[in-house]
Amino acid sequence: MKMSRFLVPTLKEAPSDAVAVSHQLALRAGLIRQEAAGIFSWLPLGIRVLKKIEQIVREEMDRAGAVEVLLPTVQRADLWRKSGRYEDYGAEMLRIKDRHERDFLFGPTAEEVMTELVGAHVNSYAQLPLILYNIQWKFRDEVRPRFGVLRSREFLMKDAYSFDVDEASARHSYNRMFMAYLNIFARLGLSVLPVRADPGPIGGDLSHEFMLLAKTGESMVYADDRALGLPAPGTPPEDPQALQALVDERLSVYAASDELHDVAEYESRVEESHRMEARGVEVGHIFFFGDKYSQSMDVKLDGPDGAQIAMQSGSYGVGVSRLVAAIIEASHDDKGIVWPAAVAPFDIGIINLAPDKDDVTLLADTLYNALQAAGKQCLLDDRKIRAGGKFADMDLIGLPKQVVIGPRSVASGQLELKDRASGETHNLSLDDVVAALTQD
Repeated sequence: MKMSRFLVPTLKEAPSDAVAVSHQLALRAGLIRQEAAGIFSWLPLGIRVLKKIEQIVREEMDRAGAVEVLLPTVQRADLWRKSGRYEDYGAEMLRIKDRHERDFLFGPTAEEVMTELVGAHVNSYAQLPLILYNIQWKFRDEVRPRFGVLRSREFLMKDAYSFDVDEASARHSYNRMFMAYLNIFARLGLSVLPVRADPGPIGGDLSHEFMLLAKTGESMVYADDRALGLPAPGTPPEDPQALQALVDERLSVYAASDELHDVAEYESRVEESHRMEARGVEVGHIFFFGDKYSQSMDVKLDGPDGAQIAMQSGSYGVGVSRLVAAIIEASHDDKGIVWPAAVAPFDIGIINLAPDKDDVTLLADTLYNALQAAGKQCLLDDRKIRAGGKFADMDLIGLPKQVVIGPRSVASGQLELKDRASGETHNLSLDDVVAALTQD
């Protein structure tokens, strides 16, 4: 893509009300535009990052045996009345009426819709276990939407729901999702701590949050610092006992948010030199709530002995749009964003320092075409602006690799290749640049 034909509305300064680093940089790099408090338009660079995160989430859900569906954003109020949550949910729910005065709502989550859907199509225990997931926009009318897309009112979320015949099977599904989440965050380049959590309005007796350490976090996290940087688990084992052992091993290292932090346990289990206290941002939350929704919504199926039983269920949420901000919080410097390669809007940025000179433009276009043909996503800055503005914008946008081409490149046959994260530069020939950037 050439920047002269692309929308990249970068800013030198962020608006004064943008406090979080991720909010400032998302606005300055032209990823988002605020339309109202907690409501954003996603611009071309932002949507590319969003889609890459969404795809990683999708791949790990599929690998864990979940199946994708797409649920409506607008839900029937009668489903929520049936579960008992319509009034309990409070002012965060956006309630609406259609032209016939029927009650609807803009879904903040989808336990009711998914439970009804499964109840309509699953009538026997032999059809279980089943995990369905949905990547869809949600709305929660936050009192104080803050920090850009870290805490917005409208957000893109992956929510999955498991359905099992008994509690043991349901806890196995819960463990599969637990491991899938560790894989997701590892692929995104994030060091995330799973901590035991309060289920809140979702309900149930088992819940974990996945916390990313960041100064803008709303919760305090107390942990053994050895819990950070553990390797991704990979494909979870099918054997329930083996999987439970892996989950128990992960949770054996102390990590808790402030609401469930036990000072005595913390001090007895964690050596003082390894105690870590920091603020954390929730980037994922999983719940096991048993038959809460199956019972309240009267969704039953035939059990092994022919008797009607209520399904055992769990729900599993990841804020896809929130992860854009979370990655920026974790990966930036004083010049701008430093995207991990897996989610960068483009793989490579090419800077043409002299777009008015035919020989420079020919060299830049030759590199651009060669990299595109090799399957690399490139952003070519062919704008007729000052070189300083091009350098600043490319660092702000934060693409993993940069190639600088100017009149000296034509004269010497050497192009400057820069690694955004380390800042290291190398002068290489055109062929060597192509080889270096396509060797993987």
